[in-house]
Amino acid sequence: MTEKTTGIDGSAIEDGVDASRRSVIKGVAIAGLTAASPLAAAGRALKQQPNDVQPANDPRARFPNDQPVQRQTWPGLQGKMTPRPDCGETGYRGSGRLAGRRALITGGDSGIGRAVAIACAREGADVAINYLPQEEPDATEVIDLIRREGRKAVAIPGDLRTEEFCRRLVARAERELNGLDILVNNAGYGWFLPDILEHPSEKFDQTIKTNLYAPFWLSKAAIAVMKPGSSIVFTSSVTAFSPASAFIDYSATKAAIVAFTSALAKQVAKRGIRVNSVAPGPIWTPMQIYFEAPGNNVENLNATTPLGRMGHPVEMAPLYVTLAEGQSSFVTGSTWSADGGRL
Repeated sequence: MTEKTTGIDGSAIEDGVDASRRSVIKGVAIAGLTAASPLAAAGRALKQQPNDVQPANDPRARFPNDQPVQRQTWPGLQGKMTPRPDCGETGYRGSGRLAGRRALITGGDSGIGRAVAIACAREGADVAINYLPQEEPDATEVIDLIRREGRKAVAIPGDLRTEEFCRRLVARAERELNGLDILVNNAGYGWFLPDILEHPSEKFDQTIKTNLYAPFWLSKAAIAVMKPGSSIVFTSSVTAFSPASAFIDYSATKAAIVAFTSALAKQVAKRGIRVNSVAPGPIWTPMQIYFEAPGNNVENLNATTPLGRMGHPVEMAPLYVTLAEGQSSFVTGSTWSADGGRL
């Protein structure tokens, strides 16, 4: 079934990353990054004024690294997490970078997908989100936040593991948004399975269908209706470059997304469509708390990055916005790393 993004990225990560793997783009300078200071009213349009002074923030201290141990049953709800992940509800400031665009985001109810949906709306885009029916409480909040920005919001629940639904999802988003310029293939699934001899084929199949088949089907359907200037952004993972032994299928799919991004970008360049991906490290999302795993606790996850903490979804959103906007017109086929310095 479709699921949240990243989560397990960085947990139980093994050392030994060679230089070629380090070639993934890091340290990208992003114009218009999210403001760090929380603002008073969630969901209100936040516009940067010319005289605003944005203080420098210590990246180590922007978010806490003392999350309490907690568990939920799959697929998990962001609304029940402590603390709740910061997806930019009160802090992301838009500046019209996606004005008039139409975006479809999978896994848009929570985590990175939620942060990207909020950012797109604050940047002036109309947004459709896909999610599982069980995630309706989280999705309802996102739809409300998008509408508070004066943008059109379309909620499309459903399971991405069938080609028929993926085609219907793109068709409905394109119809209700009156076009489609941005596709964010973000939904993902993963599970902690440390022994291949005990790795059930059902779990392997669910990971492959969610993380590879769905983006293939969705991209195929979207490209058929997209016009020049459109953009597709995938969510890969740090595990594409530093695979974790307990996440063999998840790591494999995320590595495949990197290759898929590069190949598809070459193929659709003649259509004027750009394709890129983001490779997050460990991010505080529901995926971190919906499965039991020896050693998978927040302390270990915080320790996997040189910054000493996990990231929050709001820190990923500016990358997706930059890759989607027209100013990045020469950027295609790339994978941008955002892993807190892990690689």
